[in-house]
Amino acid sequence: MRIVETYSHLNGLEYLLVHKPNLWDEIKDVIEKVDAPAHKVKKSEEQRTLGKLFYAPRELNKALKNGFEKHGWAESRTSYWVTSDSKLVRKTMTLPAAAQRVEIESAGGKAIASYNQTDFVKDRVAVEVQFGKYSFVAYDLFVKHMAFFVGDVIDLGIEILPMKSLQVEMSSGVGYYESELYNLLRQGRGIPAVPLVIVGVEP
Repeated sequence: MRIVETYSHLNGLEYLLVHKPNLWDEIKDVIEKVDAPAHKVKKSEEQRTLGKLFYAPRELNKALKNGFEKHGWAESRTSYWVTSDSKLVRKTMTLPAAAQRVEIESAGGKAIASYNQTDFVKDRVAVEVQFGKYSFVAYDLFVKHMAFFVGDVIDLGIEILPMKSLQVEMSSGVGYYESELYNLLRQGRGIPAVPLVIVGVEP
């Protein structure tokens, strides 16, 4: 596969190129080593495309996962505590997890354990490969990357998406670069308040 487009939100790409160019080189290497045609193995069972071969999102995900793991990238989780009181949430969200629970319970609230998981993290950079349903992209951008950034686990997040040219050849309705770029830009220049790099790929 190859990188066709990139969008830098809040100078995410510029930060990466200046401070961690080796990580950007690794990301490009992982993407470029995926033999996309080898994963065009999903035979359509829909009437209008019966028998046609499509790219299998799960297979592409596995190929990318293997590549990132070879470079030492690993899954990461960030844990935190939530409650129903909005004032307590605002007061505690930037505290360490243990302190969040103490603060919530000492104020008489019910502390509920929660967490966010991200695909790959290395040297304070998170990568999400999103070949799943389109709704998951917004969750990545506005929840996952944000949670890791606020929790001081990462300095920026990277979202890898198929270009429309790849998405139409995939076996399920996944989000794609052009649409998600529009959705991101529609929010305004400062939202979400985490540096990001949106990457569009195709065979």
